[in-house]
Amino acid sequence: MPNSSIRTGATGSRIVSLLILVWFVAGLLATWQRGYLNEPPTHCSHIATLAVNIIAGPLNYVGLNPKMGCTLPEPST
Repeated sequence: MPNSSIRTGATGSRIVSLLILVWFVAGLLATWQRGYLNEPPTHCSHIATLAVNIIAGPLNYVGLNPKMGCTLPEPST
């Protein structure tokens, strides 16, 4: 007889996986709607802004507009 707790765990992990996928798709959609995907990222801050908007997911639609900046270390002379 199959163990029902194993089935419940598998169903729960599928639901969590689906929620995470929907979260990132919402972030990707918001990033696209803001026009961040219109041109290839050339600066560190552009790449960081893309990433943080995708991670923010649906929070982008409740007013969150994360923007990142970064400075790369300069080589020593």
